[in-house]
Parts: sequence; structure tokens; C-alpha cells
Amino acid sequence: MTDTTTGHENPHPDQDPRDFWEDMYSSRGAVWSGKVNAVLEDVVGDLYSGNALDLGCGEGGDVLWLARRGWKAVGIDISTVAVDRARLAAMEAGVSPDRAEFVAGDLDGWEDPRTFDLVTASFLQSPVALARAEILRAGARRVAPGGHLLVVAHAELPPWSAHAHDHEDERDHADEHDHAGHGHGEEPATQLPTPESEREDLALDETEWTTVIAELRDRTATGPDGQQATLRDSVVLVRRADEE
Repeated sequence: MTDTTTGHENPHPDQDPRDFWEDMYSSRGAVWSGKVNAVLEDVVGDLYSGNALDLGCGEGGDVLWLARRGWKAVGIDISTVAVDRARLAAMEAGVSPDRAEFVAGDLDGWEDPRTFDLVTASFLQSPVALARAEILRAGARRVAPGGHLLVVAHAELPPWSAHAHDHEDERDHADEHDHAGHGHGEEPATQLPTPESEREDLALDETEWTTVIAELRDRTATGPDGQQATLRDSVVLVRRADEE
């Protein structure tokens, strides 16, 4: 999906995650453009199509793109409203449920015995409680031998975000002390991932996994009032070794 806002402001960070996302989707029309995430399109386009899992699928844009290109894709999201919209979008696009499956569920604790040739997490970030590192590590465990894990994340806030300047101050302060503030003591509320911190959080066995991409990429984003800005995203693609 194409992100047009980058982050979500929430004055009540202790709100129940399910309630927050249900309210967010219920209170407006389509939240996402329905288009595929540009990084996913660029990175996955050359991969062999098998079965895929999209963590935090939203309204299903990435899953539908994968399904149209031969993947058997599964998307999971905590919001039933988002999942209902994804299923409707699939039906309207003529994509069958056996090619694009959508599940309403909490990623923290979701159980499914399947493994996947591709697991993706695009902008899996939240202003309310989210066990993100644990979820990504669980996603890695679902990657089949020879498969890939792709994690794309906001690496900076847009200028229209209420916390953008706070984040800049925190980043400058961290640079002055020669560390990124990640994984050491208390994290600032707006601390955002980097390719390095993502790899640290994944804690993958380097004898089993190969890093294919770990970089920052620029992306043009559109704000709520139509303003545009060039933002940086963290992109990490890792490949699990084939079975011996």
C-alpha cells in the first residue's frame, strides 16, 4: 500500500490497540491508496513467486498486488474494518480467496502452522502498544528455507507531524553522544528504526541468514493537506538459507 501520512498522531498512547485501529479505520473512508508499496514492488518483482504473508496488511493493497503476480498471499491485520475492506477490494478486483486470504487477528500471539516464501512488514509502526520486535522475529521464524523477509519502516517523521521537530532534536542529541539511542536504556517515544537497529532487533543467526539489502531509501509522501515531502525509509531484506 502507498502511505500518504507517515505515522499516526494519538493523544492517548495507552489506548487498547484493537480499539485504536478499529476507530481509525471506522472514522474515515479509505485510509490507503490501494497501490502497492513502492519498495515491495521494486524488491519483490524479481523474486520467484510462491506463498507470502503480509504483517499488518491494512486494506490489502500489497496482498492484492502479490496475488496478481502469481503469489498465494495472506494478509493479517488487527482491524476487522480494514480486513473487511481488503476482502471487498479483492472481490471487486476478481481475485479469489485462495490467492488473497485476509485474516483479522492480533499479530502479537497469532498462531498459524504455515511457513512462507516471503514475509513482509511495511510500515508496521504504531502510536499505541505494539510488540514490534517480537512480531518481526516471529515473522522471520515463518520464513521457509530459501525465502525472504522484507521490513520497510519510517526512518523519519514528515514535517507535518506534531512530533517531527522533537524527533530531530532527539536524533541530534543521540548523534552528539555517538549512539542512536536504540536498545540502550529508555527509548524516546518517537525513536524510529534504522537498517542497523532493525537487524539488531531481528537478532538473526548469521550462519542461517544473508542480508540482501540494508539501506535508507528516499520516498515522496503526501500530507493530509496535499503537501509533499521527501522522506527516508529503512529497508531491510534478508534471505534464509536453503535446506541442506
